[in-house]
Amino acid sequence: MEFTKLSRGDYERQTAATRDERMQWFRDARFGMFVHYGLYSIMGRHEWAMALENFPIAEYEKLAGKFNPKPGAPREWAALAKKAGMKYMVMTTRHHEGFSLWDSKVNPYNAMNFGPKRDIVREFVDACREFGLRIGFYSSLMDWHHPDAWRAAFDTEARARFTKYIKEMNRELMTQYGKIDVLWYDVSAPMESWEGWDSLELNQMVRSLQPHIIINNRSKLPEDLGTPEGHITAEDRDWEACMTFNDLSWGYVDAEQALPYSYTPQRIVKMLNTATAGKGNLLLNIGPAPDGSVPADAVAPLTKVGQWIAENGPAGYGKKDKTVPWGANGVCGTSLSGNTVYLWNWIWPKGGEMGVGGFSTLLKSVTLLKDGSSIAFEQKGHRIILKGLPEKSPDSVLGIAVIALEFAEKPEFKRASYYPQLHGGTDVSGGNI
Repeated sequence: MEFTKLSRGDYERQTAATRDERMQWFRDARFGMFVHYGLYSIMGRHEWAMALENFPIAEYEKLAGKFNPKPGAPREWAALAKKAGMKYMVMTTRHHEGFSLWDSKVNPYNAMNFGPKRDIVREFVDACREFGLRIGFYSSLMDWHHPDAWRAAFDTEARARFTKYIKEMNRELMTQYGKIDVLWYDVSAPMESWEGWDSLELNQMVRSLQPHIIINNRSKLPEDLGTPEGHITAEDRDWEACMTFNDLSWGYVDAEQALPYSYTPQRIVKMLNTATAGKGNLLLNIGPAPDGSVPADAVAPLTKVGQWIAENGPAGYGKKDKTVPWGANGVCGTSLSGNTVYLWNWIWPKGGEMGVGGFSTLLKSVTLLKDGSSIAFEQKGHRIILKGLPEKSPDSVLGIAVIALEFAEKPEFKRASYYPQLHGGTDVSGGNI
């Protein structure tokens, strides 16, 4: 399929014009699953083992014959993602090791010619559709296996061959599986500019085949969203923080040994709150075992998170406005939807009362999110006191109860507004001190 090649300015104006429509589902979703799966899972040491351990290519290639995901493995991932309350998945179709998990005619080093002799990408797509999850393809730009991949940095003929190779693999991914929702590029090395990668032409080709697709910012063009990695930091645009499950590896490592480093359900919910409060998404990774099984350290925490989200989903899902990271009392997180502030209570107060400071807008009602039961309150100036609270957290899943504060209009907030020391000596209390 041919497409009209645009200048960078015209291309970015065109994509900006459709961005809100294309991004709507993503902005509502807030929570997705990243899946790092490839030959590296067999060793269970790290997804960068080929490079970090200086494997000769011929030696590393032997792993391809041993790679044998069990039938139905992607379905297991999708079932857990659904159970966890996630709305989309992104899978490594080809990691830096250069092994494609689909039936690629461009790259013969693939799962149809070696190992399982099956199209794992097809199985992933089918599983996502079965469970009603949006579909994302991770596509590495760096490649340790292709002979031109490093020469491309200084050899124009090698660069032409290599960028064509990358382009044609992505063309296969965009044409063989129906509608794809996300293209997630990674590691644009060794070239250091979008011109070196021909990213403008590459991404126009992708969009000509998938008009509704979302593309991340890792092909040296800003595209649709930022992708902070290993930290959850809000950006002044659509963004998605990608996080490992154990802060050790994206790929599989021994689940028993990884368990002490793995996230608890409470930590996952806290990460989700940080992302949501900054109008971003959390893309939380699992690294399946060699046979494709979900690592054991991920199953129970994600199941618990899903149970919590089933009761408290409105605090996380959907259109959100940015809130302050300190929350409103120091031991809770917040998220904001329209006129409603959600308090995510990490520590439940003793004594039946909770103070919330900094809101100057009239408060209409306070309820427990999971069942809508009313909570008594008193509003004095910029101070709200919630009263008659139970002695223990009313959340029986994780102990993280969410309270909804509904204001008469979009709330105005100034942290610790009675204390000018925190505002450059300026009194912002409105005379309430």
